[in-house]
Amino acid sequence: MYLTKQDIQRFQPSRPHPDDPTTSLREGLQQSGHFGSEQLAGRTFPIACVALEITQRCNLDCTLCYLSDLAETVRDVPLFELKRRIKMIHDHYGDYTNVQITGGDPTLRTIPDLEEIVREIKAHNMRSALFTNGIKANRHMLERMAAAGLDDVAFHVDVTQERKGYESEAALNAIRLEYLERAAGLPLRVLFNTTVCADNVHEIPDLVQFFIQHAGQISLASFQMQADTGRGILRERDETLINQQSVMELVEQGAGTSLPFDMPMIGHPDCNKYTAVLTNGKTTVPLYDDPPFFTTLFHAIAQQGVDWSVERKVLPRALRTAIRSPHIAALGLVFVIRKVWAFKSSLFHRKMPKKISFFIHNFMDAEKLEEDRCKSCVFMVATARGPLSMCVHNSKRDAMITEAVPEKPGQRAWSPIEAEIPAASLPYKKLKGRLRALQAEARKSA
Repeated sequence: MYLTKQDIQRFQPSRPHPDDPTTSLREGLQQSGHFGSEQLAGRTFPIACVALEITQRCNLDCTLCYLSDLAETVRDVPLFELKRRIKMIHDHYGDYTNVQITGGDPTLRTIPDLEEIVREIKAHNMRSALFTNGIKANRHMLERMAAAGLDDVAFHVDVTQERKGYESEAALNAIRLEYLERAAGLPLRVLFNTTVCADNVHEIPDLVQFFIQHAGQISLASFQMQADTGRGILRERDETLINQQSVMELVEQGAGTSLPFDMPMIGHPDCNKYTAVLTNGKTTVPLYDDPPFFTTLFHAIAQQGVDWSVERKVLPRALRTAIRSPHIAALGLVFVIRKVWAFKSSLFHRKMPKKISFFIHNFMDAEKLEEDRCKSCVFMVATARGPLSMCVHNSKRDAMITEAVPEKPGQRAWSPIEAEIPAASLPYKKLKGRLRALQAEARKSA
């Protein structure tokens, strides 16, 4: 049973819970029956990430674009409003919240703007990630962002972007390597996002192998399954070809080993699948393949208001816990022995294995929203009125991105549009996605 249009319109941004910021997410997961021992969301962190959309403009026209037909007409969010939203994110979720600086493509803003946004996020003791197609994210920009305090850069590269001269994911690896070189040596975690569609689903195993070969340079690779939302010319996916199970199997095929995808669990299992591997380039093994050890450990070190995104900060807490708990120490010893044995040859030559994580996002179609998944969403958007589930936001994106901000104490008035203009009447240069395709066809016929 899907939410009706009326249900979607009534779906409101999350309210803050100052005493316990995990309240909303925990209650949503409990109601959906997914707050078991393997669940991290709502227990160790109040939200996985919050998207801060600083512009709706983009320099690509992806075939699976989630943006609105009105995107190119909407003003960039001014810095004073972005700072208000950054504070709002912290008021809701606290320290170390992962804030995604996104859009559109955020690199269409000026470097000084981006630096100020990053510094503001850092001033609230939260983590920042720049989500970009990388076209404008040159070395100079990344150096400036890193100096301002940026934590992560996530490059979106795939065939849906229709980059000239790159007809496959294999060909696009040249761009991925170029982006890795741009970020090399900077104090940034590098992530890659890939939209999965009929044109590239068969390439997932080879992509996984590419990412594994660059473990250490790449911290996480995310596969985002096709969804019917936004202005892109592609619509609903073929569920017989692209579904969670098929994508998980293709990731396993690329890794060359079976992988546990719900250990740990991050949010609703119908939305997210997570796994991680250790690799030395020749041998690849799953990291979280010992549920008794990891569920016990995660429960013991569960603590809000700490940074769960960086291994070097989590490992000391795990070691201190093991020292205090003989049971956890025993389980941990067995786990370590198994991993040492798996890498015995490379460890003998002092070659340490590297970790890389894989995430599978199953976004919902704009008109097929399931209430329990929306209420237990771990991926929010910082709207003018508070954090809102990304899938709900996408289903009413036109209204959300054109919503005026009224003036009231502590809040300056701002309107993202000059006047309401029907998307179909926009000039050709401002059209993208389906509307541009229709206009192009009409021009050919004229």
